Amino acid sequence: MACSLGMDPNLEGKKILLLEAGNKKVMDKVPDTYSTRVSSISPGSASFLTGIGAWDHITQMRCKPYKKMQVWDACSDALITFDKDNLEDEMAYIVENDIAVAALTKQLDSLSDNVRVQYRSKVVKYAWPMPHQAADSIPWVKVTLASGETVQTKLLIGADGPNSMVRRALGIPTVKWNYDQSAVVAVLNLSEPTENNVAWQRFLPTGPIAMLPLSDTESSLVWSTSHRLAEELLELDEESFVDAINSAFWSNENQSELIETAGSLFRSALSVLMPSAGSPRQLPPSVAGISPKSRVMFPLGIGHASEYIRHRVALIGDAAHRVHPLAGQGANLGFGDVACLTKLLSQAAFDGKDLGAIQHLLEYETECQRKNLPMMAAIDLMKRLYSTNAAPVVLLRTFGLQAANMIPTLKEQIMSFASK
Repeated sequence: MACSLGMDPNLEGKKILLLEAGNKKVMDKVPDTYSTRVSSISPGSASFLTGIGAWDHITQMRCKPYKKMQVWDACSDALITFDKDNLEDEMAYIVENDIAVAALTKQLDSLSDNVRVQYRSKVVKYAWPMPHQAADSIPWVKVTLASGETVQTKLLIGADGPNSMVRRALGIPTVKWNYDQSAVVAVLNLSEPTENNVAWQRFLPTGPIAMLPLSDTESSLVWSTSHRLAEELLELDEESFVDAINSAFWSNENQSELIETAGSLFRSALSVLMPSAGSPRQLPPSVAGISPKSRVMFPLGIGHASEYIRHRVALIGDAAHRVHPLAGQGANLGFGDVACLTKLLSQAAFDGKDLGAIQHLLEYETECQRKNLPMMAAIDLMKRLYSTNAAPVVLLRTFGLQAANMIPTLKEQIMSFASK
């Protein structure tokens, strides 16, 4: 957000301060090992990052594009593949979070004229102005730091994560619940080098397992499963853990003859109507090992702030919304917030308006909620739909997935929805 505001010509004369609790993250050289925390960056987010000067730094360091995605069900043989007809196009890019932060830090260093970054600054208190100023109220937001220093600002942007102190201090209600799942992440070593430009995801009854490309020989694992199984996976020795991953991608133990027969009949009927449609099944690469100390787990949940704004305050990213990682959209929704808020603040500055005024902040809230809520609802529905192996539900999703795979226009709409 600080980078985006600092790059906007209409905000050139404005003073922008970024309060960062952590240390400055400088990356003199790209580490030899891959980090476990990665994000899938959509083409829309990559364009946005290009516009604020960070994408060039990312590509100079390290990122891995993928051109195809295969999603399939462990309880049936239904699958859907997404790919670009023109293989010059990338579907998305896998970027390590450390690389993204280092790239943005580098870009911020070049904006020191109007963006100041204060590292290791912990906020202890916020004081809020009243919308209709009372005689004794403060005109701007007042921020008190642990050092005793105070800062006043016309507009405070809360980008402080799912446990946002800004959101809590404002008393903004949040609809949230924890899922019955944790995600296990690790860096995988593949059995043999491949072009490795496919993202793989299989829905198991306990949750989805995904393998995302990092290089020709390594991939990133995101395995969402029950808390108990996640803990067991962390305790396993390397060989048993690798066996569990390969089994999760390859085993057919959850399939039943009834579902298979019904799915086969439905697919045959569809192929009569649309002979040339559908995509062939590909087999994922097998895993040979994992990078040392790369196994970590974290709990999963969903959350949505009922308001993204208050007088002189806006929430962005995880402070406003949190989603399940199954669609790889968490970071992209946050970048969408940044792009939208920057555009509206840029216009307000051009028109000579007060940046903290509620009018354009309301416009930001409306525009982003219209984009974020449908995506969040779709992700939550998919999580629920695939968290059972009850035959009627398995049949329903088998038919749905097969139909979606056979109808090119429907696939294009799903890809367009996810790539913005």
